[in-house]
Amino acid sequence: MMAAAARMAFASCGRLLSPSSSSSLPTTLPRTRGSVAASAKHPVSFLAAARSASVLCYCSDATVAPAPQAAPAAAEVPPVEEVAALLDIRVGRVVKAWRHPEADTLYVEEVDVGEEQPRTICSGLVNYLPIDQLQDSNVIVLANLKPRNMRGIKSNGMLMAASDASHENVELLTPPEGSVPGERVWFGTEDGKDRQSEAASPNQVQKKKIWESVQPHLRTSENCTAFLGEHPMRTSAGVVFCKTLQGARVS
Repeated sequence: MMAAAARMAFASCGRLLSPSSSSSLPTTLPRTRGSVAASAKHPVSFLAAARSASVLCYCSDATVAPAPQAAPAAAEVPPVEEVAALLDIRVGRVVKAWRHPEADTLYVEEVDVGEEQPRTICSGLVNYLPIDQLQDSNVIVLANLKPRNMRGIKSNGMLMAASDASHENVELLTPPEGSVPGERVWFGTEDGKDRQSEAASPNQVQKKKIWESVQPHLRTSENCTAFLGEHPMRTSAGVVFCKTLQGARVS
């Protein structure tokens, strides 16, 4: 059995012993006249040779595993204030409002946002606001959303509003008196107007999900002021607010 194991070991290691030589090796050294005593004291067996060959074979075939690669560093997430600065939020004034002819829950508004022509915007506010509260009102408009076709009318923007947790009560955000249609709104201190970054394009807002990243951080305070985290929403005339909803989400 030991001899058979030795032959198998030698057969698997062709670089050390050829198949022809491994099959003809004697189990012990030849018993010549000068070597009888030496062979008796130091017998050399196939098993010992096989063990030695096996070790040599293993070492010569082994490959060194490459060092593990360090995991790539996670992309740094910019502060939400920097992301929010990419939104084009403006003061607007509703010039005209009417019920959508094809959608029971939608109003259609023409809104002055400081451009040559008023923007057409569709708003799902029928169940929350009477139309007379919408007509001629000062509003806050998210102006760099991609236009959407809403039941046959292209809507080019969104009126921003506060709503309670159950979404049963909804109030439009209102700019302070003296705000001018078209002025861009910002978050932070009074002097932050001069540090506003350029607004992203509608395609960038959609592709990078900028609005979706910012919206969860918008709330109203105990005095109904709109905030992004700890930063109030502002125009040059003061802070933006809603009428009565405290701690409400803004969308």
